[in-house]
Amino acid sequence: QVQLVESGGGLVQPGGSLRLSCAASGFTFSNYAMYWYRQAPGKERELVAGITNTGSRPNYADSVKGRFTISRDNAKNTVDLQMNSLKPDDSAQYYCYVPVGAFGFWGQGTQVTVSS
Repeated sequence: QVQLVESGGGLVQPGGSLRLSCAASGFTFSNYAMYWYRQAPGKERELVAGITNTGSRPNYADSVKGRFTISRDNAKNTVDLQMNSLKPDDSAQYYCYVPVGAFGFWGQGTQVTVSS
């Protein structure tokens, strides 16, 4: 079955960096675009970044452009999110998503907290 396992979250000071990773299994990873979403308490889940199946044409939410970089390794079935210049507003649960099947699949999420 499809599994997405996120890792790399934690507590970081404003201006700091974190690298999130999502390990995928149960489907042909290289056939699918991959996405990172986030959800803060009391807010809707929002798209942060996406990347095509070949790794070309990454796209980003305006709020993270120039600070976050999405990448993937089709040999390792992983998709990463490098987050630099973190702000308190970036604090959220971060989720990996793949549009497989009728509804897609989500990981369990990893918490990112940006605070001094």
